[in-house]
Amino acid sequence: MYKTNVNNAFNFDLDQDDLKQLDVIETSDNQYHILKDNTSIDVEVLHSDFNSKSYTIKVNSNSYEVHIKDALDQQIAALGFEIGSAKQVNTIKAPMPGLILEISVSEGQEVKENESLLILEAMKMENVLSSPRDGVIKAVKVSKGETVDKNTLLIEFE
Repeated sequence: MYKTNVNNAFNFDLDQDDLKQLDVIETSDNQYHILKDNTSIDVEVLHSDFNSKSYTIKVNSNSYEVHIKDALDQQIAALGFEIGSAKQVNTIKAPMPGLILEISVSEGQEVKENESLLILEAMKMENVLSSPRDGVIKAVKVSKGETVDKNTLLIEFE
């Protein structure tokens, strides 16, 4: 399932079946011809940013800003993280109830983005929680072996 936002105003959910119903032909670099319900549509991709999954497309002389979130993006947002520097994350909270198996950082330690912070066991699976950004650990609010509930504060950044 893809969550699609157009011009920060319109939201659409698209799944694989929706995409299969589109008859798309690439006519040249960044230009496409789409046939949907016997309607012909010419589309040009004016700008694309793969990392933020944002695109500027031109459809029949009108330009649109399109943002797409796939299943992983949606899961990351649900856990309270965002990709990129648009959001300054200062706290790490438990995304689900579980048991703290390991803590890899300590107060005052500098960490890099994607560095492992701790391991949370939940539903018989080990979940590595990684740093969403570069920063310094202000406080570790849990200890190894502690059971936590969803949204329990685990780590704070300075």
